[in-house]
Amino acid sequence: MVNDRVIEKLEILSDAAKYDVSCSSSQSKRANKDKGLGDTKGYGICHSFTEDGRCVSLLKILLTNHCIFDCAYCVSRKSNDVKRAAFTVDEVVDLTINFYRRNYIEGLFLSSGIFDSPDYTMERLVRIAKKLRTEHRFNGYIHLKAIPGASEELIKEAGLYADRLSVNVEMPTEQSLKLLAPEKNHQDVIRPMTYLKTEIAGHKEERKNNPKAPSFAPAGQSTQMVIGATKETDLDILGMTNHFYNQLSLKRVYYSGYVPISEDNRLPLIGTPVPIIRENRLYQADWLLRYYGFGFTELVGATQPNLDLDVDPKLGWALRNLDQFPVDVNTADIELIKRIPGIGFQSAQKIVAARQFRRLKAEHLQKMGIAYNRARYFLAFSQPFAPQPDYTPSQLKRLILAVQKSKYQSTFSNQLSLF
Repeated sequence: MVNDRVIEKLEILSDAAKYDVSCSSSQSKRANKDKGLGDTKGYGICHSFTEDGRCVSLLKILLTNHCIFDCAYCVSRKSNDVKRAAFTVDEVVDLTINFYRRNYIEGLFLSSGIFDSPDYTMERLVRIAKKLRTEHRFNGYIHLKAIPGASEELIKEAGLYADRLSVNVEMPTEQSLKLLAPEKNHQDVIRPMTYLKTEIAGHKEERKNNPKAPSFAPAGQSTQMVIGATKETDLDILGMTNHFYNQLSLKRVYYSGYVPISEDNRLPLIGTPVPIIRENRLYQADWLLRYYGFGFTELVGATQPNLDLDVDPKLGWALRNLDQFPVDVNTADIELIKRIPGIGFQSAQKIVAARQFRRLKAEHLQKMGIAYNRARYFLAFSQPFAPQPDYTPSQLKRLILAVQKSKYQSTFSNQLSLF
């Protein structure tokens, strides 16, 4: 039975955790064995969302919102006048087991403020995961924060019990981190990321030779950047993202639009709109980097350092590269088909599979569910290509925007300049 004090802690520490959006639960499979409790499916856990778009599906909590740091962008910073609370190890374990048995959750996402030191905090996070796995034989999903500055021994032990580990980089650049969190530095984040990359790769290789070898963070590692608190461009942000994917083998990078919570002249004023559109465009660009073969410098560059808020990044690229179009889907390589606005990753695969049996026409693509009102300006079906109207990029952009409506339409405006 959950007592009133634990309920009060849950209200405080689940609310404080909502600003951390790096709670993906995919790419891990953990079978139910020896009559344990639950399992973890490889296709991930379905998530629910709050009104402001924050993910709250897992039991998503902080171990504590006490913190020794005073990061200006963080609601749990030590100088903030908020109600403080801390769970015990057993309280988190009991909540997880009880909620899981009632089918309220499918896993645990556990982060924390820093109690006394990184090691002191990390040791408690590890104890929770270890107790769930070894004493309660819990096979559900566990995502732990790897605390920057914690020892490699503790981070390694965390990887043996957690499905995913994440180390939040927080600010996209060292300069911004020093501005808003002068007690921190990027190297304290990059160091555990590098260690995790090596450990994850090593354990994967070991399991190839010995399937009974222990798994280590099978869902990989992720991170999060706060967007809009400081003056970085999308070029800065996606450059950092590209480094994380290519050099540190991260599974996901998450972007969290800054929610103004502080009367601090280094930050946007309270009441400044959260940059939801920009956050969404960054996620779209991130998807193009991971699944569509785009390089980040194709999406942003020195002459256009920020993504267009009016159109998605793929359409923005196409409008800047009209010489690549129109594309004949009956003969083009799949990598080029994936770059056609309105055609997604799976639709491109369907097109390549279907054209083996017949010559595709517009009506066939429409039945496949592509966004034809957008794609039609970039397609050709005859051989040789039929002539296309000679639209300028701005004319074509207006035509496409005229026939599509985004759910974010009411917020299509640039964030006010702070600098």
